[in-house]
Amino acid sequence: MAQHFSLAACDVVGFDLDHTLCRYNLPESAPLVYNSFAQFLVKEKGYDKELLTVTPEDWDFCCKGLALDLEDGTFIKLADNGTVLRASRGTKMMTPDVLAKEYGTKEWKYFVSDTGMPSQPGKYYFYDNYFDLPGALLCARVVDSLTKQNSGQKTFDFWKDIVAGIQHNFKMSAFKENCGLYFPEIKRDPGKYLHSCPLSVRKWLQQLKNAGKILLLITSSHSDYCRLLCEYTLGDDFADLFDIVITNALKPGFFSHSPSQRPFHTLKDDEEQEALPSLDKPGWYSQGNAVHLYELLKKMTGKPQPKVVYFGDSMHSDIFPASHYSNWETVLILEELRGEESEKSEEAEPREKRVKYEGPKAKPLNTLSKKWGSFFIDSVSEQENTEDSLVYTWSSNKISTYSTIAIPSIEAIAELPLDYKFTRFSLNSSKTAGYYPLVHYTNVLIK
Repeated sequence: MAQHFSLAACDVVGFDLDHTLCRYNLPESAPLVYNSFAQFLVKEKGYDKELLTVTPEDWDFCCKGLALDLEDGTFIKLADNGTVLRASRGTKMMTPDVLAKEYGTKEWKYFVSDTGMPSQPGKYYFYDNYFDLPGALLCARVVDSLTKQNSGQKTFDFWKDIVAGIQHNFKMSAFKENCGLYFPEIKRDPGKYLHSCPLSVRKWLQQLKNAGKILLLITSSHSDYCRLLCEYTLGDDFADLFDIVITNALKPGFFSHSPSQRPFHTLKDDEEQEALPSLDKPGWYSQGNAVHLYELLKKMTGKPQPKVVYFGDSMHSDIFPASHYSNWETVLILEELRGEESEKSEEAEPREKRVKYEGPKAKPLNTLSKKWGSFFIDSVSEQENTEDSLVYTWSSNKISTYSTIAIPSIEAIAELPLDYKFTRFSLNSSKTAGYYPLVHYTNVLIK
């Protein structure tokens, strides 16, 4: 495989929407997601009202790449070899001694070393995007609450209530019916929760079209919410930018399911219509599958194997399935590349100066967690009187395995020429080769 990747070599450029083309104001959107679920649990399921109160310090618990064991309420952070680096029961972090006793140096029970991907998805949940992370904090606090109420409860069955909360707030009709807390609040004040698209990104999208690229929008958001997001972030004429728009894509199934399992549907007034036997022309569709989409792309490009690149923020829903099932190039949007840098520059300022101008704030979700450490690396204690060694996290390993490149935002590359040659991740290069820009805290990891 070539060492470099260039957008100029691609025939088709596809995008996820939420946290990819549409960036959220995380200090505002995270509490909204949290409160949407917490209010449901308290009002509809009878959970403790303490769940409704969150302090700025509580948000430090949030870190991408954590797995929740749904049976015992334990959160874990994995190393790239499947061993457990850190763990908590609820929000209470395990001490090194307890961690060693619970997990030792063996692989986590749901880890499969052959693929590097966990198995038995009904037994755990991975948190890998900013919609998920407030739920991680909520679930951890639910474990705390139930443990306190029931004198050291060891096993839990609250996940069904979390799923019910998702259905209540985000079912297909929720936007139209103003169900729950989330959609009504976004409608009321989108500017509080969403960032408008930088002019540089809008020009870049148009530049891609002018260069003859086919542009796709593939989002699991429903069509009505997608329209609100796109009109606010890209403008009322956003649909002119895209050849094909696919909403309610139900990723990762869009990539992994067969056409018979997941056909495309037309839409009328945001309602899904009949299933289509194939995808014959550009337009706006719902659900669908990558197989039928690729057949259409062959016809549109006149090429037997058009080259597709897909931008997304979720390893689980975007990057892994697009790479693994469809063999597309993938660009991971990883705001942690922005966050850990901004954390360091902020900490460089005297604390007295910072406190003078601002009150206590919640930790932005894309910044370093003091409880969990870096999203990318962690240290492992060796024998006594020896220095700890640095290891890559499971999340970091998945990035270098399934991403072509990783960037902090689309804005970070929008002013580069389309034929700019990015160094790609590959088996023959370091695990940090595909990060753009290669920020200084990863330099120590280059082999």
